[in-house]
Amino acid sequence: MEDHNFVVGQEFPDVKAFRSAIKEAAIAQHFELRIIKSDLIRYFAKCATEGCPWRIRAVKLPNAPTFTIRSLDGTHTCGKNAQNGHHQASVDWIVGFIEERLRENINYKPKDILHDIQKQYGITIPYKQAWRAKERGLAAIYGSSEEGYCLLPAYCEQIKKTNPGSIAEVFTAGADNRFQRLFVSFYASIYGFLNGCLPIVGLGGVQLKSKYLGTLLSATSFDADGGLFPLAFGVVDAENDESWMWFLSELHKALEMNTEMIPQLTFISDGQKSIGDAIKRKFPSSSHAFCMRHLSESIGKEFKNSRLVHLLWKAAYSTTTIGFKEKLAEIEEVSSEAAKWLQQFPPSCWALVYFEGMRYGHLSSNIGEFNRWILEARELPIIQVIELIHSKLMAEFEERRSKSSSWFSVLSPSAEKRMMDAINTGSSYQVLRSDEVEFEVLSAERSDIVNIGTHCCSCRDWQLHGIPCSHAVAALVTSRKDVYAFTEKYFTVASYREAYSEAIHPIPGKIEWKKEKEGEAPLDDDDTRIVRPPKFRRPPGRPEKKRICIEDLNRERHTVHCSRCNQTGHYKTTCKAEIMKSIEQF
Repeated sequence: MEDHNFVVGQEFPDVKAFRSAIKEAAIAQHFELRIIKSDLIRYFAKCATEGCPWRIRAVKLPNAPTFTIRSLDGTHTCGKNAQNGHHQASVDWIVGFIEERLRENINYKPKDILHDIQKQYGITIPYKQAWRAKERGLAAIYGSSEEGYCLLPAYCEQIKKTNPGSIAEVFTAGADNRFQRLFVSFYASIYGFLNGCLPIVGLGGVQLKSKYLGTLLSATSFDADGGLFPLAFGVVDAENDESWMWFLSELHKALEMNTEMIPQLTFISDGQKSIGDAIKRKFPSSSHAFCMRHLSESIGKEFKNSRLVHLLWKAAYSTTTIGFKEKLAEIEEVSSEAAKWLQQFPPSCWALVYFEGMRYGHLSSNIGEFNRWILEARELPIIQVIELIHSKLMAEFEERRSKSSSWFSVLSPSAEKRMMDAINTGSSYQVLRSDEVEFEVLSAERSDIVNIGTHCCSCRDWQLHGIPCSHAVAALVTSRKDVYAFTEKYFTVASYREAYSEAIHPIPGKIEWKKEKEGEAPLDDDDTRIVRPPKFRRPPGRPEKKRICIEDLNRERHTVHCSRCNQTGHYKTTCKAEIMKSIEQF
């Protein structure tokens, strides 16, 4: 660290530069400043420690903004205690210190700010001061949360203008136009889903951590290679029954506008009742499955047993009722409580063998992957969150479109691998032909019946995944059929390319569309176009690290017990029994 020494006659570009330099020197050399006089033409200060002779005087030069040091008296005799905080280490100074770091890393935490300032300057600042500096720094770089809400209508118009056919709508509540909900679905996503993706929709949400909180709801699907395909997303002021009903209603409208008939869909979610009710209401002919990743994490958290998690996945993947019941029996042996806990989730909602819809081998949604896109931006204004999703979508569509141009197989790479494995395994099977469509396929361990007319195998793998299993492949090869012709179209390279055939176009910079908005009509004359933030704000204290699940809300609360007075409702450390007794005696 440089010494920050000053000399008489030293010049600075202006008063602001001088003030910054003297503050930096005070912090670096661990002495407090007492400012005697400070304005645009003069600056006079001394060391705040009583008896220390150090003083400095600087003035502005005539006819120029330059500031120069006129006098510098004494040397420090104060000892410079580095353990205390520093008055000159204001929030504004901290903002200047962390600005570049914040630009590089949005998740630069207050505790990291404390550590870096202590390491570089040897001073300790309050945690709350670091937290405020980060808030102010983010606002300086990315704009305020209030501005983000105000600019939403203009930004949505830009989405629809640059990406024709897209849906981007802001919904407000109350006479003062408080933000309530936002729904966005790019035309490229809607077209790609309807023409190239599996008819599966994952639903979920993630809490935002900006000043006014809110929850980002999202709908995603799977492309032909099993990759994440974002379909639509929205921001709501609160996640509840009403907001999920609204989100799925908007999703239904978006799909209905772009196809004559909405395909039969399978929804995958974490099993919230509000999501299930909304699906039944808005997509009555669809199927609804519980996400196995969420279910397995729940049982693991509840019973702290990895074997239970493993058995649960085995049960979910079972293709016969006998195999499923065997795995449930093993779960019962490991923990009868876990088996009882599992009864609250009907097997028809998570087990392959009982599920009535088509999941094409996908037992979990890919919402978690989409949520990871925005984890770094959750503390930013709502506009920044949308811009990040748009940028990510634009890059992913372009990258995947380019990547697929070099594929020359019929199926996508993951589906092609599955097919090759089936062909290699099935080459050793013995095939007995019954008629034109039915075959018996004999392997070393078992015998399976294959019907190529109905695309069925007694192992049920073909029906569940949409790609011929090894038994089906053996039967098809024997009858000289093209195995690829018996694979669902969703897994072809053609479908993959169709999913990403429509480009997501860039949106002009904020300055350009802000000017365009201001040119349309003065904001003061059209107050209805201003969207104000929600009334509630982020409460004080450490925020929740994850969303609260329905199961957690319904769980029986633990009753605390005081060991001092034998009463419930408080702990020993907060017990006031003895204090009250002493007061009464007094």
